[in-house]
Amino acid sequence: MIRQEKIDKAIETLFDEIQFTSEPKGLYDPLRYMIAIGGKRLRPRLCLITYSLYRDKIKSEILEPAAGLEVFHSFTLIHDDIMDRSPLRRGVDTVWKKWNPDTAILSGDVMCIDSYARIAKAPKKSAAKVLALFSRTAAQVCEGQQYDMEFESRDDVTMDEYMNMIGLKTGVLIACAAKMGALIAGAPELDCDSLYGYGYNLGLAFQVADDYLDAYGDEKVFGKPIGGDIVNSKKSWLTIRALEKADEAQSATLLQAMEMPAGSAEEKAAKIAKVKGLYDELSVAEDAKQTILALNEKALETASRVCSGVRYERLRRFADKLVGRTK
Repeated sequence: MIRQEKIDKAIETLFDEIQFTSEPKGLYDPLRYMIAIGGKRLRPRLCLITYSLYRDKIKSEILEPAAGLEVFHSFTLIHDDIMDRSPLRRGVDTVWKKWNPDTAILSGDVMCIDSYARIAKAPKKSAAKVLALFSRTAAQVCEGQQYDMEFESRDDVTMDEYMNMIGLKTGVLIACAAKMGALIAGAPELDCDSLYGYGYNLGLAFQVADDYLDAYGDEKVFGKPIGGDIVNSKKSWLTIRALEKADEAQSATLLQAMEMPAGSAEEKAAKIAKVKGLYDELSVAEDAKQTILALNEKALETASRVCSGVRYERLRRFADKLVGRTK
């Protein structure tokens, strides 16, 4: 099994040395910018971790596909930020804010294309399965984003609908990363499928944690303004849970608060305070923490079907780092 330090070094080197086409700069500079501002690199890291469960050395066959996962994720962030009108990403200007929306759309498009070129460098023996997995995942991510936008205008979104949406928008790409590493390493099919389940449940936990941190996190740590979902009237896990628990009067108050204007800094602060006050009244923050832990445990139970000992511990540590964001 490949040592964790080797994986960490490979991730660092991979994104320090990643290359994009030089010209035109107006098209490719945003790609370099998105990679340079960093991030958790959790998808390529997970891809290398599952690969490491079956191999003793990191070979070139895994590096470009792993990079492709991060490039694709960065593409989705560029477009998400346009749709959400988010001014900050990881503490700096988003691409549409630094350049303009048109540039962000086009640069995002070419970033998506670049991701496919990297994924296509998977070894021949697994390339067909890897590309089929990635293509299906890419479409599902778009489906999830569409549901997310549609939910903004609905007051009757159920928790089942919401969990399906975040499964598509977030869960499947993390699941794809887990399965892709195993596929390229030549792991048994049952292992690949179990690792997909591990990644999927971990992705759900990660997104519920993200929803929690959007309302209750530290902006310096979270990397973007706190309360963004509330300002944009997005249906987060907290909103759905609050509506589940609320009585008729509380539901009406919450829905009215979500429709409050947020044009000025004062209006944004008032809207966030009003909504969070209702969240606190209904104790949904604690509910979110319990759900995150439950999903993490489900992911680990699935991982235990694949491996034990030090190999399981590697998957457990990766999962615990994501859950630890909400402690």
